Amino acid sequence: MKSEYDIIIIGGGPAGLTAGLYASRARLKTLLIEKGLVGGQVVTTERIENYPGFEEGIAGPELIKRMDAQARRFGLEIISGNAAKVEDSGDSKVVALEDGKKISCKAIIVAAGAEPAKLEVEGEDKYRGRGVSYCATCDGAFFKNLKIAVIGGGDSALEEALFLTRFASEVYIIHRRNEFRAVKVIQERVFANPKIKVIWDSVIEKIEGEDFAVKKIAVENVRTGEKKELDIDGVFIYVGTRPNTDFLPVNTKLNDKGYILTDDNMATSIKGIFAAGDIRAKLLKQVSTAVGDGATAAFAAERYIEGLEAKG
Repeated sequence: MKSEYDIIIIGGGPAGLTAGLYASRARLKTLLIEKGLVGGQVVTTERIENYPGFEEGIAGPELIKRMDAQARRFGLEIISGNAAKVEDSGDSKVVALEDGKKISCKAIIVAAGAEPAKLEVEGEDKYRGRGVSYCATCDGAFFKNLKIAVIGGGDSALEEALFLTRFASEVYIIHRRNEFRAVKVIQERVFANPKIKVIWDSVIEKIEGEDFAVKKIAVENVRTGEKKELDIDGVFIYVGTRPNTDFLPVNTKLNDKGYILTDDNMATSIKGIFAAGDIRAKLLKQVSTAVGDGATAAFAAERYIEGLEAKG
């Protein structure tokens, strides 16, 4: 059966768009499938300061707009859809979408990223969208002059806490350890901001509310066992991510956290399937590393397709 595309890319964040740019410039017929907004989590990032080439930083939506336009200029096709299953038939691959449509190709680049991990505490699901959020850029403006808790201690948690001080009267950062994992420059900004208060060595046990809105949280100190309640109007959760790998073949090798294992050329354990970006097991998950992954994956996929064509 003749494949409809040379390459299908699943996911439209920086890794997927870069892979699409490189593959399209190589004159490969390439389709990118994105289930939500093209750009992924970058679209909800107010400002990116560590992507090379932008001295004053660049807004996440603006960076994605430029990446999208550049890739489309070379012929990248982009559609909206949710990949439900990837079928591997050796030299041929099929991506089955949630709506039942099936699209065939010679190679696949998985760049579906990861979604925010949940705290898994009482009240989290009940009040999601009613005071519980995973995106400060999306929801911060709803909390003007209110008290907010940010959960986490990495770059995302601290950056979003700083952003939320534009709206909130007070921002509590609750972290289960006694030091942050975020880079030092972000920590310095947090400690210098009078609106931010840090609660160390603590976790949320419960989120409570009334009239369909968050009103307070129960907090426990993991060292002393001391418990207390805080009057809070919003909870923003940044405790890691969960990779979107449910649609992959069962024999795809993953690490113990569910991220895809690849070699240096972004090749997965299945021939003809490559992975790029935050969905891949690696040390650093940033826009700059996602772009590098995407470029490498596209180049490796091109070489793989050349091998198929030479074979037969």
